[in-house]
This record gives sequence, C-alpha cells and structure tokens, in this order.
Amino acid sequence: MLFYNSLAKEFGALSGVAPPVNGVAKASHNGYQPRMPRQITEERKERINKVLSRRQKDLTLVMDNIWDPHNVSAVLRSCDAFGVAGVHLYYTDSQWPDLGKKTSASAKKWIARTEHTDAAAMVGDLRAQGMQILRTGFSERARRVMDVDFTRPTAIILSNEHRGTSPELAELVPDEIYIPMQGMVQSFNVSVAAAIILYQAFIQRDKAGMYDVPTFSGEELDRLKTEWYTR
Repeated sequence: MLFYNSLAKEFGALSGVAPPVNGVAKASHNGYQPRMPRQITEERKERINKVLSRRQKDLTLVMDNIWDPHNVSAVLRSCDAFGVAGVHLYYTDSQWPDLGKKTSASAKKWIARTEHTDAAAMVGDLRAQGMQILRTGFSERARRVMDVDFTRPTAIILSNEHRGTSPELAELVPDEIYIPMQGMVQSFNVSVAAAIILYQAFIQRDKAGMYDVPTFSGEELDRLKTEWYTR
C-alpha cells in the first residue's frame, strides 16, 4: 500500500491499526462506522479546516518496535502538533501498545497509522514515494539534525528504547541523524527526540512556506472535513 496515495482515504476514519496480511501493510478502521452529522460550531469547523490545510503528507515517522505506550502516545501528540498526517508502525518484536482513549488528549484520533512487518516492503514503499529515509543513531557518519534538509519528503525512523534500530532496518537505511547534546547524558527519551526532530522539520518547512499550501487535494480535503466534523 503506497502511503501517499492511500493516506487521505484512511486518514479521517483511522482510529487503530490492524496486523499486516502476509507482511503487507494494512490500515484499520477499527470498527469505525460513519456517524450521522452532529451539531458543530463554526469555530470548530474553522479550526478543523485550518488544521487539515496544514497537514504534511510528505513528512512521516516510523516507530521501530517502540514498546512503551506513554512514549508512543507522546510521539503521536507531537505529530499532531507539527502537522504530520500519518505514521508507520514497524512491529516485529513487540506488540502495538494499547492506547487508552484519554492518552495524549486523543491525539491518536487525528493521526493515520499503518502497520508493517516487512522491512524491505515498507522501505521500498517509502522510497517509491521519493522520500529520504533517516534513522536515529550515533555512528561517525551520522549527521546533526539541523544539517538535514527537511523540506524534502522525509521519513524518520525512531528506534526502540533499549535495543536501538532493528538490524534489518539498519541494513536497509544507512543514513543516520542525531541531536547534539552538551551534557553528561548521551541520549534523549524517544518521545523527546521525536519532538525535537519534528520541530526542526517544522522550522524549515514553515520558513519555506510549506504549511501555507495544502498537501491534500481539494477533493481529499472535502472528504476529510466531512469525517472530522463528526468527531
């Protein structure tokens, strides 16, 4: 499933994930059924319209076996805050954490999620969309996060809290980025790292005016608005 092309269709209704079939990524509606339109204020409509118009289809995160639901929830909250339209979940060693309805103020409602178990297929899909794929790491070849051009279509792999990047992903994605630190500790919590990286991407994209031009088509936006108005 090509992420770009399917994202708008899945984005509005996604509230969960489903396991891939034969290693193929699958989006889940998690039992979601369209509801009858409810009363919605013009103020809320305007807010939804503005949020959707600024969503970035070509900026995404890949969560690599991140097991702590609090970390996952915090990452999703940062994604919503910085206009990321959807994320990828690569889970082979861990189960997708159960996210309660109240976690991160239900940020999960607004972020499309697609699960994968086949690293090669996922990476190939992202590259077919023209994305540069980067992973967090500390090797000698790693680049500082501020030296990355985030105005390009970009996917960032966030590694597992304890084991780092899965070997199969590390083999497929050699490009690493890191956040310079000046203290005694050598790493950030994964959710903090995600927020810092996304903020750097936001600064660059905002300066380039990328948030002022919708990445969804008019038809896609109309469909998404209809779905979001019922939430």
